Amino acid sequence: MSTLPGVDDGLSDAEYHARAAAVLAAIEAAVDRWLQDDVIDIDSRRTGGMLELRFPAGSTIVVNLQPPLHELWLAARGGGFHFRHAGGRWLDTRDGSEFFDALSRHASAQAGRPLQFAMP
Repeated sequence: MSTLPGVDDGLSDAEYHARAAAVLAAIEAAVDRWLQDDVIDIDSRRTGGMLELRFPAGSTIVVNLQPPLHELWLAARGGGFHFRHAGGRWLDTRDGSEFFDALSRHASAQAGRPLQFAMP
């Protein structure tokens, strides 16, 4: 198994779908928890393998599954990023940063307050 950015762990399609679906579910759970705890009102909308997060100021973050490539794509105000599963984590194919760290950084910037996403 490789931990190099852009090199996956040889996931089968079923493993990719299960792990990618778990990422989307973890994001949705965090957003639901924040809404319930009155931390921030982020509107989340999921359509198939795409999750859209709409922030109070009107900006959006989109997380999109890319099954043919076994990737997760993140689109935020700060840019577009591709992540592949490697070494048990989703890593940016360009700089090796971890998906939930990147999502937290971009969401915090767009929310104007610290937000931390993570797998449960």
